[in-house]
Amino acid sequence: MTRHTPIIPVDPHHPDADAIRQAAAVLRDGGLVAFPTETVYGLGANALDAEAIAGIYRAKGRPANNPLIAHISTVAELARVAVDIPERAHQLAAAFWPGALTLVLKRHPQVPGSVSLGRDTIAVRLPSHPVAHALIEAAGVPVVAPSANRFTRPSATTAQHVLADLDGRVDLILDGGPTPIGVESTVVDLTVDPPIVLRPGGVTFEALREHMPDVQRYSAAVAMDDDSARPASPGMLSKHYSPNASMLLFRGPFEAVTDAMRQTIGDCMQAGQKVGLLLPDAEQPLFANLDVEVVRLGADAAQMARHLFAALRQLDEQGVDCILARIPPAEGLGVTVGDRLLRAAEGQVIDVTDADI
Repeated sequence: MTRHTPIIPVDPHHPDADAIRQAAAVLRDGGLVAFPTETVYGLGANALDAEAIAGIYRAKGRPANNPLIAHISTVAELARVAVDIPERAHQLAAAFWPGALTLVLKRHPQVPGSVSLGRDTIAVRLPSHPVAHALIEAAGVPVVAPSANRFTRPSATTAQHVLADLDGRVDLILDGGPTPIGVESTVVDLTVDPPIVLRPGGVTFEALREHMPDVQRYSAAVAMDDDSARPASPGMLSKHYSPNASMLLFRGPFEAVTDAMRQTIGDCMQAGQKVGLLLPDAEQPLFANLDVEVVRLGADAAQMARHLFAALRQLDEQGVDCILARIPPAEGLGVTVGDRLLRAAEGQVIDVTDADI
């Protein structure tokens, strides 16, 4: 008989105390609970329980070279998971916590090494979502929580996404509706000088620079394909956030990219492939006369980030063979959207110039 995971609906702003107590008890007993954060849904386990942590890797099919993020409910709890905490951590916490910023610090000895692949560091953040905050507080322990999806799949931004990937693999899902930001947290490594952004996310590089002028920008080319590699942050693998369909990205001048995309659509259709497009709202009319599946991402980078993972899953459900998208300008949340697209496409990018028109 197939085991199904129970789902408990909760108000995202004022979660029911009984539901939170039930989920917290599952965590304390070594179980796995999927819950909403402001970024994406997380798959939570007791960060101090090595066997519970191993359960996350089994449930997700996650490789042993991808670390986890520990979540806390107060800044004071930082001392439970990290040591030698620099003043910069407190400055950034004051500016961005609770919120979508993860800090890489020196790991406390009581935290199992499996959280960070045996490294002496740990990634930690304090989420702002009321459900996440209430759950971690009620559990009474720090909670490790990668995105609640099968490994390499697009991150889950609804409870239905979690269920589609992990039904029967986790003990409980708290359904707090769609996540408001839609992409993962920004990760900053404070164990190096100058600090460096390892993964772009819900906090922009520009916002970080206002509080930490010497922070270094991450490189979208970072890829950890070697099974022996031990990255300090999740989200650094070359294949990540991927739909079932193949993806092809385009970069370059607007008109040249539009022409190249239309040409590629024709080539794919001639080959008998069903084509899907991810488009900002304003670009939909440029492809309106083509027999393709179009998902509009929104009017700006924030909306694109919020809708991206759901859009990738939607195109998979529509049975497309290939997905085409334009890389957005590398500013603000456009950097984060571009990073997720690059990893979803395993770095497959067509660079177009005006000479190609």
